[in-house]
Amino acid sequence: MAAALVLGDLYFPAGSSTAGVLASFATFAVGLLARPLGGIVAGHLGDKRGRKPMLVLALTLMGVATPGIGVLPTYDTIGVAAPVLLVTLRVVQGLAVGAQWGGAMLLATEYAPEGKRGVYGSVVQLGVPIGVVTANSVFLLAGAFTTDTAFAAWGWRLPFLVGLFVLALAWYIHTRVEETPAFREAERALAEKEKAEQGSPLRTVLRDHLGTVLLAGGSFAVNTATFYILITGVLDYTTRELGMNRGAVLTVSLCVSLTQLVLIPASAALSDRVGRIRIYAFGAAGIALWAVPLFLLIDTGSLLWLAVGTCVASCFLSIMYGPQAALFAELFTPEMRYTGASLGYQIAVVGGGGLAPFVMVLLLETTGTSMPVSAYIVGLSVIALVSIKVLADKARSR
Repeated sequence: MAAALVLGDLYFPAGSSTAGVLASFATFAVGLLARPLGGIVAGHLGDKRGRKPMLVLALTLMGVATPGIGVLPTYDTIGVAAPVLLVTLRVVQGLAVGAQWGGAMLLATEYAPEGKRGVYGSVVQLGVPIGVVTANSVFLLAGAFTTDTAFAAWGWRLPFLVGLFVLALAWYIHTRVEETPAFREAERALAEKEKAEQGSPLRTVLRDHLGTVLLAGGSFAVNTATFYILITGVLDYTTRELGMNRGAVLTVSLCVSLTQLVLIPASAALSDRVGRIRIYAFGAAGIALWAVPLFLLIDTGSLLWLAVGTCVASCFLSIMYGPQAALFAELFTPEMRYTGASLGYQIAVVGGGGLAPFVMVLLLETTGTSMPVSAYIVGLSVIALVSIKVLADKARSR
């Protein structure tokens, strides 16, 4: 949200407003591009040393980097060092998220009772809408209690300072949460082997399961791309191009995210009954069918139609997102699960979400219409449906 609203002017002031937004979104993408490295390192150590230590480390990094952005001087104060430091902190955030998701997801799913893995995994997935609601709320409060000038000067920094609370969460997990039963069992099994026979989880995944990792990434790229288009790209498009009120658009985004708090666990629970693939594929097909109506409604410039368009899109995202944690966990055995699931997830984030707002602005500026953005979403949906079909065939063959 900061990338869409203020970072372009404050850290990349040269050139046109569009160039500033593109530079800001590129900085946003850098953080997501760093995620696979975080997933690789934490996945390897998480499969070797445990889920909990890597999750605590990831949260600690995030709890330092996020407030760091909140106190970072602007280009006018320290010159070119400002965007360099901003990119560095975004890389640290990306490494942290890349390391975090696998640990949080496995703590949830590996503690789950039989037949409840989808529901337990959806608790981790709820972090996304909770994060969006929190971000929208704090940005709305910061905007409501400051003038436009004060918001650009310091009001936008307040949401980043809230990131200090992540350190409290890291300390709680470190002191109160035990390692998962599945990892302890895998650890005992590995201990029975000769040390020389214990291979690297990363090497094993890349050698024997690279296809599964790529298919997992392909199945989820449309979800993460559409999500970042909705919360970041649409925010820039509606306020900068369509002239809509910033506070009103943020309020719509907040309300839409609240629906995910219900739909994510509901779709996850349904996946425990009828299967992950079926629910997952339904969500991907829905995104493909809704991509064109979504932007036709947004282009009206009406808050009501913006709410309708983004709400329906968010419903299909939730249907996919609910069972996704359990689905990815079930693709890999416990001794390589952190590595494999993290790689699949972070490949999707890079291939879809990391570049999506940048691609959206580029397509809008190049063509002057939003339909290429819809085509971009449809293309990713087709990749997702093909990947899901192959994963389903592989599961049946096993």
